[in-house]
Amino acid sequence: MTASLLTENRRADAIERARQAYDSGRLLDDLTRRIGFRTESQNPSQADALHAYLADEIAPTLARLGFTYRIAANPTAERAPFLIAERIEDPSLPTVLTYGHGDVVRGYDEQWRAGLAPWRVTVEGDRWYGRGSADNKGQHSINFAALGAVLDARGGRLGYNVKVIFEMGEEIGSPGLNEICTLESTALAADVFIASDGPRVSGERPTVFLGSRGGVNFDLTVDLREGAHHSGNWGGVLRNPAIVLAHAIASLVDTRGAIVVDGLRPPPVSDAVRRALADIELGGDANAPEIDPEWGEPGLTPTERVIAWNTLEVLAFKAGNPDAPVNAIPPVARATCQLRFVVGTDSAHIAEHLAAHFARHGFTEVQVCVTRTAAATRLDPEDPWVDWALRSIANTTDKKPALLPNLGGTVPNDVFADTLGLPTLWIPHSYPACSQHAPNEHLLGSVAREALGVMAGIWWDLGEDARRIVEARTASSEASAPHASVIE
Repeated sequence: MTASLLTENRRADAIERARQAYDSGRLLDDLTRRIGFRTESQNPSQADALHAYLADEIAPTLARLGFTYRIAANPTAERAPFLIAERIEDPSLPTVLTYGHGDVVRGYDEQWRAGLAPWRVTVEGDRWYGRGSADNKGQHSINFAALGAVLDARGGRLGYNVKVIFEMGEEIGSPGLNEICTLESTALAADVFIASDGPRVSGERPTVFLGSRGGVNFDLTVDLREGAHHSGNWGGVLRNPAIVLAHAIASLVDTRGAIVVDGLRPPPVSDAVRRALADIELGGDANAPEIDPEWGEPGLTPTERVIAWNTLEVLAFKAGNPDAPVNAIPPVARATCQLRFVVGTDSAHIAEHLAAHFARHGFTEVQVCVTRTAAATRLDPEDPWVDWALRSIANTTDKKPALLPNLGGTVPNDVFADTLGLPTLWIPHSYPACSQHAPNEHLLGSVAREALGVMAGIWWDLGEDARRIVEARTASSEASAPHASVIE
């Protein structure tokens, strides 16, 4: 038997071992136990559950895989701790950093349909229901199970090092994540970042994404006077803040939802991004909403509008009392808006762009307040790690994986890409119609089984290829770096 065939057979064995975690029920047992932790980071009363998930569940799991670990206090949000772990075989070997989060959004227990509950796993056909089954307990459970299978298949040695950063506050905006990664930059130093969150483009198609769109949430307020005034006595002579605000918002986008403010628009879509998205169809899963083909930026496909472009949305609008309106002109109107943006957008000056636009159009009463910002990130689609990951997944599944230059939503990828300076690969194990953050959240069992094989292939192939890729990237970086002139 040739060496390459032997390696191929051992890789296949690792993948089969990983799939056995699904077939034997071990993955379901792990997920059932983990979903039983009521880790609602949005609920301050569940702080003890956040700590317990790390101490009683994740730490023992990593210890069994040969990791040393420590639980670190959050420098900005005490109730949401971190776990930092490492498995070092040889400091000279390549190192991968991985990530997960154990917190979930509120359970909304009473809103789940009959027969389901957020804090237990209920299996109905291919669906595994439970809060966190898709986001993110199911995903990191798959990754750890696959890593264990590869360790067994390789006789306890991976051929590279693994580090873990695990947080319990992702659903409240990852407070302290950037700070802890700055403080622990040496402990978290690595050559590549590989993790799982978010959805595939569809349940049937494995996916890799390289970053995420950023997001800016901002409030627009028109506050004109104290108190409301009778609409019959004063209508027609008092400026209505709701009408003013509605016109101000309408000035930001055209009638089909395309952004018209230059400072809020991104640079043109690159050819590399267009190529990556060319064969990806948006919204193909059951229960997905019907796409409006006439909405959004003209000249782009629906996929390009979500992944490669900026979108401005009104998330909430209030004036008066919508639930019990009275015959009065309200004194104040307020809207919460959001700009999702891609790399290249002037996101640092969103408030200034909005204020200048409103001033030019005479909306001097509109006050702008930015409430939250997350950066946009994107690994170069032509980076060697990208081709490596796509080849690994295709080899495992016999499918062409989808490549998203960035996720349409937002994950804290800027911490790993910018603060830690790592090439970032995300391999999601959910799908768009999983009811993430909503009642009846679920993981697809078929996706979970395929994902176990995908991740086993990834963990295996790192042992074969990581050193070569790291050396190639280093050589390329050195060749492209400017050379200092020599003065004699």
